[in-house]
Amino acid sequence: MPFQIATFFIASLAGAACAAALTGWHFVWLGAWIGALLWLLLDAWRAQRLLKVLRSDVSALPSRGAGIWGELSERIRKLLRERDQQIRQSEDRLQEFLAAIQASPNGVVLLDEQGRIEWCNQTAAAQFGIDAERDLLQHLGNLVRDPAFIAYLASWNYSRDVVIDAPAARSSGQRSHAVRLSVQVHPYAGNRRMLLTRDITSLEQAEAMRRDFVANVSHEIRTPLTVLAGFVETLQNLPLDAEERSRYLALMAQQSTRMETLVNDLLTLSRLEGSPAPAATQWTRARALLAHSEDEARGLSSRLAPLGHRLTFSLDDDSEISGAPVELQSAMSNLVSNAVRYTPGGGEVVVTWKLLPDGRGEYAVRDSGPGIAAEHIPRLTERFYRVDRSRSRETGGTGLGLAIVKHVAQRHGAELRIESTLGQGSRFALVFPAKRVREARVTSI
Repeated sequence: MPFQIATFFIASLAGAACAAALTGWHFVWLGAWIGALLWLLLDAWRAQRLLKVLRSDVSALPSRGAGIWGELSERIRKLLRERDQQIRQSEDRLQEFLAAIQASPNGVVLLDEQGRIEWCNQTAAAQFGIDAERDLLQHLGNLVRDPAFIAYLASWNYSRDVVIDAPAARSSGQRSHAVRLSVQVHPYAGNRRMLLTRDITSLEQAEAMRRDFVANVSHEIRTPLTVLAGFVETLQNLPLDAEERSRYLALMAQQSTRMETLVNDLLTLSRLEGSPAPAATQWTRARALLAHSEDEARGLSSRLAPLGHRLTFSLDDDSEISGAPVELQSAMSNLVSNAVRYTPGGGEVVVTWKLLPDGRGEYAVRDSGPGIAAEHIPRLTERFYRVDRSRSRETGGTGLGLAIVKHVAQRHGAELRIESTLGQGSRFALVFPAKRVREARVTSI
């Protein structure tokens, strides 16, 4: 402002000086007015030029010049630069935020006041079976035709979520592998809504497995308890001679042993699932594992079958296996005991250990039992799954043996292979990776 006043007076004085030089001192005042007017016209022209630039192309603002308009132009340029920088920073933050939502395992859908899709991430698009770009501004209720979802969306009561089948899985016909979605709506910014979707298929499957597991455990324990209660009532109320009493006590001991075996197997499973993977620094000789399995198999065979079984144990290579010895022995013994239990008396059970050409080690159990139908093989490692329930209980099986074998194999990086043909027998094999097998050493266990 002082500069403006100074230039105004200078322009007036210059006009007055010019008038004095040309016409004398009589028209000095007119020269001063003409100088002031010219200054005002020049100032108005500069102001008009600035306004024109502001109205058309802000980027063409002149660099800092003299006078108030030059300073104003520079300040506007500075403010515009700061605004552009803030816009870029906001845009970067928005893109980072959208990228984070895109990376989320949960689906996110933004709806406007009319329920139209404003934005959605790829997870939600895949779950709902929509196109994230093509279906923008489409009504979500027209794309997801689940009655429960439509009623939930229209109710405006979003205090709880709604669970539906994923439309994408339903439209592709994958009914055997239906995906279950939990959808929760959160209103924001007036009548806008944000949908959060979550795949709860695994949670529902885990809950179903938990219910089945509890039901199976309850059933498995209730049966021997019922038998024990009946025997106790018989011993309390009936006069029995020594032979009958001894027979009842033996049956009670059998049922208590069955419950003890069941509890031990459950504890083994719990320990396998809850403990860290075994280290590869402890080595156990395959010869010792086979010898222990053979002792258990011969003892079980003599108890179950008067004729016994033709048991063969062969060690083709004297090797060592790294891992937890107790777990390895449990898995191998379970495979052998299953073969003995399901093979009729006089049948054959062959157990072998050998090194494969690629360096892996294979522990195999082959029997001449009744065999297993192909539809049962994929489910054999499920807890309490039995092909022949009555025979399993008669021979003392808990239905957890192969589940234990599967967990031991997974913890040691091994592969459980099952081959079976009805009427010809079965073959179960544990194939250990080469890094867990080596030649036997003198100092090994």
